[in-house]
Amino acid sequence: MIQKIFILLVLSAFTSLSLYAQDTFGFFSGLIKDKDTGEPLIGANIRLHKNPAVGAVSDLNGRFKIKLAPAAYTFLISYTGMETDTIQVHIVNGKTVFKTIEMEMLVSELEDVEIRAGRFNQKPEELTVSIEVIQPKFIESRLTTNIESALDYVPGLNIINGAPQIRGGSGFNFGIGSKVGSFIDGMPMLTADANRPIWNMIPTENIKQIEVVKGASSVLSGSSALSGAIYITTNDPPLKPVTKASLSFGGYSNPKYSYMKWWEGFPYIGTFTFSHARAFKNTDIFMSFDMKQDHGYEGPPVPAPLVIDTVTDFNEKQMAEQRYRLNFNVRRRSNKVQGLVYGINTNFIYDDTKLMIAWLDDSAGFYRAYTGGVILQNKSTFYLDPYVTYFMSGGIRHSLKARYMFDNISMSNNQNTRSNIYYADYNFKKDYSILGGFKFIGGILTQYNQVFSDMYTGSGNQENNLLNISAYTEINKTYFKSLNLSLGVRLETYKMNDEIAYIKPIFRAGASLKVLQQTYVRGSYGQGIRYPTIAEKFIRYSTGTLGVFENPDLVPETSTNAEIGVKQAFRYKKYVGYFDVAFFLQNYENTIEYIFGFWDSTYTFAIGGFKFLNTGKSRIIGVDISQSGSMKIGKRLRINTMLGYSYISPRALEPDYVFAHDYSFNGGRDFTYNSTSVNPDGQILKYRFLHTLKGDISFNFYSVFTGLSMKYYSKLENIDTSIERFEEATESTGGTMQPLQYMDYFYNHNNGNFVMDFRVGYNLGEHHKLTLVINNLTNRQYSIRPLKAESPRTIRLQYSLSF
Repeated sequence: MIQKIFILLVLSAFTSLSLYAQDTFGFFSGLIKDKDTGEPLIGANIRLHKNPAVGAVSDLNGRFKIKLAPAAYTFLISYTGMETDTIQVHIVNGKTVFKTIEMEMLVSELEDVEIRAGRFNQKPEELTVSIEVIQPKFIESRLTTNIESALDYVPGLNIINGAPQIRGGSGFNFGIGSKVGSFIDGMPMLTADANRPIWNMIPTENIKQIEVVKGASSVLSGSSALSGAIYITTNDPPLKPVTKASLSFGGYSNPKYSYMKWWEGFPYIGTFTFSHARAFKNTDIFMSFDMKQDHGYEGPPVPAPLVIDTVTDFNEKQMAEQRYRLNFNVRRRSNKVQGLVYGINTNFIYDDTKLMIAWLDDSAGFYRAYTGGVILQNKSTFYLDPYVTYFMSGGIRHSLKARYMFDNISMSNNQNTRSNIYYADYNFKKDYSILGGFKFIGGILTQYNQVFSDMYTGSGNQENNLLNISAYTEINKTYFKSLNLSLGVRLETYKMNDEIAYIKPIFRAGASLKVLQQTYVRGSYGQGIRYPTIAEKFIRYSTGTLGVFENPDLVPETSTNAEIGVKQAFRYKKYVGYFDVAFFLQNYENTIEYIFGFWDSTYTFAIGGFKFLNTGKSRIIGVDISQSGSMKIGKRLRINTMLGYSYISPRALEPDYVFAHDYSFNGGRDFTYNSTSVNPDGQILKYRFLHTLKGDISFNFYSVFTGLSMKYYSKLENIDTSIERFEEATESTGGTMQPLQYMDYFYNHNNGNFVMDFRVGYNLGEHHKLTLVINNLTNRQYSIRPLKAESPRTIRLQYSLSF
């Protein structure tokens, strides 16, 4: 009897507690969806403001439910890419409070951006390295004919005389031995002899996206990516056929000072572009034709009275440039084998251009070439890129890309070059979903460069070759949907002519952490390697009194790069955007620099000239700050902004290290950083800008669009003393040599340069568009690379048709 009474008391107590619990708790439930599309948001976070441990995650239907004691609460609702919302609820005993929560896009401009530079498709916030992205609207609105003019507005990247420079990783080198890898659809776009980017081969009319990786990228991008890489992706043909045509015409303004004008006729710039893309059944086709005629702003030399010029005795017409480019791409999706895709891309270009070595002087001859200081080039380039890709179930992809490229360059100094590139890259990729966000990619690559030229007889032979075989792998793993880790390794082997093979392993590692809903912290460490090119080792040619000299003893340069960065998304009223800051450190071993000196003891080949030398150790410390965003006012006005600032501190670490000896007057001299620097104070590396600022703002209102771009380069802190010595030598000949004048400009006009570009356009219905672009709006007279003038103001008007 006592036991029965005890059991009844216990059951009564539990029943009372249960009834009490029902009376003293309520529920907060709801539906979370996208305000623009109405789609439910899966995985949105609902957290109590004062206690983040209390909360829930929305389910597959965007719904959630939280049990709470009666009280007033404030909840934070967050979702990646959406603006964080605040919800206040009051819970009543035994009641359920239901709310529909509509979240707004935080940065809609970047929602569709996928980064492929690391060979894994990733969102910008998932990256472990610093990457800048250029969208096709920016390229198109600027009437871009050569892609380097658009790249020059990327924060942290400068294009100096056609050569890309990322975070001060290289100085002045005429584009030879690029330390930045350049790729189009995953294929390298560098010449066989000099690793010079072939910008003219890039179809600016068909670009989908450009990604600029800042920092050592050699693990996945190879030798040339010592300080970064540029990846250009082209568009896939749309479902409906699209045909585009554009015609532009304009010209150069007269120089700021009338006495600098050298041309007699109209300094024209004209372009015509036609493209057609279509997809039918299982076949995609893209074809385009591009033509450019450019009078140019750099004129022929005018020899001094006692100077006879038989090398560069050119006229105005000969200095003009022209380009013709033809692209044809076809891709086929197999009917018989599911997941099999194959195709071929072709490109042919004919290009009449010139290589400007030095200006005539820094006054009346600012826009003219020095006697012997310009080379006319006639170039024909062709490549054929077959490829096959096989997609299998389980996230497996096999990819094989190949290339044959032929390049033929005829030069006015009779030193011509023919080259062949044979290239193949196989890689395997797999997503291991069973391991929770684990991705693997690995591959093997081979490239054989074959070069025939009288210009590279420094090796003792007209024919030179370079073989590169490398294997690479990288893994990515995501934890808790907030931590992304990556690890990669590459083994590089090189053999040039009959040299002993060079073998070097390199590594990289990186991490990205989602600290808050819109805050991402990243860190990375990477090694880089760059093997010298055929040109750097064996080049030997002259133009009058100037020459470039061989250095068969040149050894590879290596680097390490470390950085830590933060990306923050934000909203201020109607303006939404990203803010990114990165601190970086780069160390270089056996740094290769382009040094001017007197290298011929007999002076029969050339009095002076340039030579590639290993100059020792160097270090670059700096910070990148960039911001981009957009604002929509009403239904018709949209404003987009881009702003970036870079500061670098490039230092020579061995200022007294003797790396060469020349044959200059009075017994020659030892070459060290200190002895070859005009300004050795602070040990600043030569030909670098410590501060750069890039920016762009655009407005779209109804059918009208307009924009303003700006860029600022601080002054050159340091240059090679041999330029000053050569100037002194030419001025002391009593007029038998053309005086070379630069130092007055360096000391009195080297105060930094601020350049602005303006554009405005009008959409005439759905198919027609007019665009006016003015580059160098203020017609500034300036020089970025020593002994070379930048373009005066250009004005161009373009009509575009699409249907």
